[in-house]
Amino acid sequence: MKRAVYPGSFDPVTYGHLDIIKRASTLVDELIVGVLVNPSKSPLFTLEERVDILRKVTADIPNVRVERFSGLLVNFVSEMGARIVVKGLRALSDFDIEFQMALMNRKLAESQETIFLMTSDKYAFLSSSMVKDIYRLGGKADCLVPPYVSERLQAKYANLQNQQQEEE
Repeated sequence: MKRAVYPGSFDPVTYGHLDIIKRASTLVDELIVGVLVNPSKSPLFTLEERVDILRKVTADIPNVRVERFSGLLVNFVSEMGARIVVKGLRALSDFDIEFQMALMNRKLAESQETIFLMTSDKYAFLSSSMVKDIYRLGGKADCLVPPYVSERLQAKYANLQNQQQEEE
């Protein structure tokens, strides 16, 4: 069985991520979406929320499974019984960073391969950071995220705004 891991923080998951998930899922028997605990980032959504959101928006893709992980990607890939890492690329700047990480991962685990999928051109500009900024400033971006993600973003920022008002 060909099994691959698509890692990321997915804070929040966007249509760009879903594009890579759907396309990668056609290349393997099972695609494990690994939701990363990244101590160098302060995510908007908790790990549990990100896993929940991803499970909801990928429920219609039968060979996709969502798991959480922390630590080294190569260890997680091994634990999942996979040998393939899938990474999405939007721009040349993504390639530079991802290429370095792929080489380091290859050094740590020679049996693992990284496969790069280019984003669809309609999502080349899209990032989770931009999406969060739009919602944080009171906008909506239904063309960038699934409806369920949009609802969760609106609720999260409304909750944060209420907390700030209570503190003042």
